[in-house]
Amino acid sequence: MAPDVERIIASISIGDQDTVQLLLDSYNTQYADCFFFDSEAQERKQQQRLDEFRKMKVRECASNSDSDEDSDEEKPDLLLRQDLAAALLSFVSGQLQPAVLRVCLHTLRILSRDCRALGPMVSDTALFTLAHLGGILTNKAKGEQTPGCRETLDADGTSDVSLSEAVRAAATTHTSTVCSSRWRGGEERMLVPGKRDTREEDSEDEEKEEDGEVCRKEAMKVLCNIIYNSPHAQQRASALRLMQGLWESLKEGIWSRVPPSGQFYKLRLLFLLTALRPELRLQLQQERGVPVLTKALEQCLVARWEDGCEGVIDNEAPPISKRRSQDIIEILKTLFNIAHRFHKQEPDEEEAGLCRHLAAVLRRCLLLSCDGEDTLEELQGHTVNILSALPLTCLDVMVAVPVEGASHKCEGVNMDCVHALLLFMDRRLNRSQKLKEKLTPVLNLLTESSRVHRETRHYLRQKILPPLREVGVRPEQDSTLRGRLVRLMTHVDTDVKDCAAELLFVLCKENVSRFVKYTGYGNAAGLLAARGLLNGRRNSGDSQFASHYSSDSDSDTEEYREAKAKINLVTGRVEAEQPDPMEGMTDEEKEEEARRLISMINRLSRDQIIQPMEVTAEGRLAPLYSKMRGFTEEEEEEEDSEEEEEEILDMKAEMRKDKQMD
Repeated sequence: MAPDVERIIASISIGDQDTVQLLLDSYNTQYADCFFFDSEAQERKQQQRLDEFRKMKVRECASNSDSDEDSDEEKPDLLLRQDLAAALLSFVSGQLQPAVLRVCLHTLRILSRDCRALGPMVSDTALFTLAHLGGILTNKAKGEQTPGCRETLDADGTSDVSLSEAVRAAATTHTSTVCSSRWRGGEERMLVPGKRDTREEDSEDEEKEEDGEVCRKEAMKVLCNIIYNSPHAQQRASALRLMQGLWESLKEGIWSRVPPSGQFYKLRLLFLLTALRPELRLQLQQERGVPVLTKALEQCLVARWEDGCEGVIDNEAPPISKRRSQDIIEILKTLFNIAHRFHKQEPDEEEAGLCRHLAAVLRRCLLLSCDGEDTLEELQGHTVNILSALPLTCLDVMVAVPVEGASHKCEGVNMDCVHALLLFMDRRLNRSQKLKEKLTPVLNLLTESSRVHRETRHYLRQKILPPLREVGVRPEQDSTLRGRLVRLMTHVDTDVKDCAAELLFVLCKENVSRFVKYTGYGNAAGLLAARGLLNGRRNSGDSQFASHYSSDSDSDTEEYREAKAKINLVTGRVEAEQPDPMEGMTDEEKEEEARRLISMINRLSRDQIIQPMEVTAEGRLAPLYSKMRGFTEEEEEEEDSEEEEEEILDMKAEMRKDKQMD
């Protein structure tokens, strides 16, 4: 590889565009799908770490990357890649043929995947150059650019940053400083092997696009990779106000009469900046980001409106294309970054209007059809995230639509949107991984909606907690929605457990006896203990949400009424009859057995092996100190004397055995 890179750099230095294009085409073909340039060295490192782990049976310090400290044999290649990046950045600042510019930007995109080679790409000049090539540098920003950033051609391609990676980057910023002998000024995140972007690239469509548009895309891809991989680049992009130019470019396309096209990578960059830089989220809020992005959503959905927030849905319309779906997803991700604050405060009149209009557009997102089930689920997942962040008072828009033509109804209310959320939750329940991330938002949304909307609660209760008929199966062993939610009530993740229990509790109108009836006391004990309801004395009338619940009673089926007396309240099912363990014992023997049991429990408690608890009058658990011991002082003395006598008898037996041996 080294001779090829040196030859490329030499060709760039003399300005031989034809040779540069030929060499870079070969280079790009070789490394198009790689995230590591030294794959053999990476495999050796992985095998070495695996051997050490097997030998030591311990992992002292797990690396967050497959690229550790650069070995001596890798440093020359790394320095050559850095030199190549620097040469290309200087080269693309000049007047180039469109095909040459495109191949150069493609190479920069490949190099930007490797955070160790980012040194020359995170400078102010490099960021300005790429922003100008991407078509997001405003005239004002051009006047503020640092000396040395020259005028460039208007040029603009797939970002290698996936959604899950960007979310991890927004949540945690674990960084490591990589300072080479030539480039020292930047912090770069150690690159985690990514996955190919879900956005499909159609080479035939790209060939139909103008060269300038293709180059602008390619430059935006490079910027996305740099911003994602380098906290230093994130900080400099904020200081250089690159988002201002990006936002102006997006608004120009959104407010134009012609539907915007080719905005995906601008939207992706906007999401990354707002996810990784809190001050940019605030800036976008002040720039009226919510209404503008809501308008962009409407354009992508081709939504029509009647009577304010009532969206007209054409059921015969073709599914949304995958390309447009990806644009919608990027908008939704950015909207969540700047709209999640609404849930933490009481909105004023203007904000409430914005939220209600946004909720109406999101309702359309839940009910649309897309090319591909995975794309639809991802889109609905981001929609649910935003809905769970909006004020509850604004969510009535989801059901405040005419019932005519509705596929699902409840008490004269359109339940299509609620049914879509129910199906989404059902699909997510089948997932075994990342339940907290994927399931808790929709559980919380359905819970809060059920609290404040009576019709929503009734509809969900019909689907999740229908009248009991089969009482021979434990609730957690049932294959229905109820059974799967009950299983989550004992999940190891406390957030998942609490969210599932809370939804079922609300569907039971926070009535303890009804909650125990559908879940079993053993499964319900966690929530009841946390709320001080273990004694079952408080019902929904004592709750702060009591005013939201109607006074209708729970109707029992004939099968349930017949088996009710035989149901074990702890397990929630009819148990097989067990033989009486005290059958045939006299009252004295029963009393003696009880005393022995209390004595053993007392001993385990004194040794701190167990801690017996009782339910207080307030319905909470408390240590059973006084009642647990349950003995008089004389009884305790008798117990101690019995233990001493047993020890003495054991000692005498051992002495007799020793004498016999002598």
